[in-house]
Amino acid sequence: MLVRWHEQHVKEISLVRKHSTLDACIEFCCAGVMSGPRVVVFPSVAELGSTLAQLVSSRAEKALSMGESFSLGLSGGSLVSILSKELPAVPGLDCSRWLIGFCDERLVPFSDPESTYGLYKNQLFEKINIPEDRILAIDPSLPVQECADDYAGKLSKAFNTEHIPVFDMLLLGMGPDGHTCSLFPDHPLLQESRRTVAPISDSPKPPPQRVTMTLPTVNAARCVVFVSTGGSKAPVLKQLLEGGEGPALPASLVTPRRGELFWLVDEPAAASLSSRVERPGPGAKL
Repeated sequence: MLVRWHEQHVKEISLVRKHSTLDACIEFCCAGVMSGPRVVVFPSVAELGSTLAQLVSSRAEKALSMGESFSLGLSGGSLVSILSKELPAVPGLDCSRWLIGFCDERLVPFSDPESTYGLYKNQLFEKINIPEDRILAIDPSLPVQECADDYAGKLSKAFNTEHIPVFDMLLLGMGPDGHTCSLFPDHPLLQESRRTVAPISDSPKPPPQRVTMTLPTVNAARCVVFVSTGGSKAPVLKQLLEGGEGPALPASLVTPRRGELFWLVDEPAAASLSSRVERPGPGAKL
């Protein structure tokens, strides 16, 4: 991913040189290439979780200092248990002005164990002071196409825009196949460029019917944080971050246009990496 990210931005620099004589523009683009995604490795999931909670809290404070709300997109998987344990433990956390959405969701009743909203409702939302009307959930009673359109409408209304909603932060996971959200390898949705939210009826991972943010929506975010843990993620993480043969995996297509990109991983997930990573000390903040 670092290799592909670098190649993409080198092309952007050449365009700047061709169409502009402003050295400042070239320097700005070069600075972006130098920074790239931040890969941060932790000895344990516990230390990762604590730092993640602090990162969410700090970005919330930053957003609220400049505006009326902090918009956060959540994903399922291990993130549910990590956030449910660590976020309520942040001292003085005030979520009353947060706006929470979901990066993807399974089309099942909220009472179903597969429901991401249902898991967060039972494990996290009851522990923090987030108003119910500031949690944007799908309507699982609708057919999948109508459900996606309805959710896109909810985002448009909440963000007061007919264009792509810009989240302050998105928290993403990654599967062993490199999928993220409900965007799977070789799936046509990877080519979607117009819709902000799309339906999927043939998910290779059950349940088959889902609603997902598209890549344009993900890449519009101000900050995207991947969380990847466990040794089963090591091979695909190396391919994503250090390059490999074959088509680009979905997670490698997450390259925020104007935002930050973090990979927070534990030692087992990072075991195969040979590129430079960050290893912060205990209590460090990102």
